Amino acid sequence: ASLKEANRWLWDKPLQEYITALQTGDNEEGVRYSSRYVGSMVGDVHRTLLYGGIYGYPADDNYKDGKLRLLYEAAPMSFIIEQAGGLALSGLTRVMDVTPVDIHQRVPFLAGSYHDVMEMRSFYEASTDPVLIRRCLNRLEGRKTD
Repeated sequence: ASLKEANRWLWDKPLQEYITALQTGDNEEGVRYSSRYVGSMVGDVHRTLLYGGIYGYPADDNYKDGKLRLLYEAAPMSFIIEQAGGLALSGLTRVMDVTPVDIHQRVPFLAGSYHDVMEMRSFYEASTDPVLIRRCLNRLEGRKTD
């Protein structure tokens, strides 16, 4: 896993639970994942493509819409990741399915091996938090979240 864990307790609850499951080995693979975070999106994604796992620049309490810009950061990297057989989501939604409505629109970014990202998505799908569900739907439609 490659995420800036200093913000861990500010992330969406399903993401907190998923990363905890990876680190404790309480995941589908039954294997404990280690964490690596370089702080450079290109470097971290390169490592993730080579060795598997998941990279994220998620939304948090300070950046509810995420911090990466859709058109010139998240979407291009999502394209590369998907061409390599991986997947990139903004929570529940593929980043490539988010309709741009503003040139500087921001989105959360969670990407990596297809299997790991789908497992992470299952944590979001299991959430019954109405605020989180509305936020994920707003992201898909390109609306700012509250």
